[in-house]
Amino acid sequence: MATRHSSLIFSRPFHTTPPTLAKSTSSRLTHLHRNIPPYPYGPSHTYKQSNFGLYGNTHIQFGNKVSSRNEIKTRRKWKPNIRNKHLYSAALGRTVRTRVSARVLRTIEKEGGLDEYLLGEKPARIKELGMGGWRLRWRVMQTETVRRRFEEERTRLGLLDGGGSTASDEEIQAEIREYDRQLDRGDEVAVGEEAETGASLMEEKHPDGTRPTL
Repeated sequence: MATRHSSLIFSRPFHTTPPTLAKSTSSRLTHLHRNIPPYPYGPSHTYKQSNFGLYGNTHIQFGNKVSSRNEIKTRRKWKPNIRNKHLYSAALGRTVRTRVSARVLRTIEKEGGLDEYLLGEKPARIKELGMGGWRLRWRVMQTETVRRRFEEERTRLGLLDGGGSTASDEEIQAEIREYDRQLDRGDEVAVGEEAETGASLMEEKHPDGTRPTL
């Protein structure tokens, strides 16, 4: 009996990306940011991959290449210098793999580390972080080291504790554990990586409909 070659046998490709995350970038962002404070500047709609890394407001630039002899213009584009890097976070005590632009790398070195770059308070820095940097900033702010640092600063300034987060401690700890599992896989803010499957990928909403605040 003749057998068919393996290349002629149709097999359905298997993938673990949930349909809700594979449809669009907005669906993935909604899932990743469901339990953290909303980013005040919103996602980037013109350069969508910048929502999953430290791009520093860089975009693809378009222009003309002009011939020096007969001044013929040819359309071209300039892509930002993006690198895949492992950056060390002192607060997390580990390295974080992410896509980062060369300009942001220089800024991180100038600021003295990834944590100092993420914890910048100026509006320009917050806008520069993007959706990916905002989520990483939230995770760094949940560490005991950063919490203690902010408490000492509030005490020094004589500020009262206003209550802080509206989410319960259990919800925050669950989100932190899920975030750390993604860091263990090395795909926290990398573009094109598949999200974690299973029950943890289902939409989880707070009973009172509120979100935690920074």
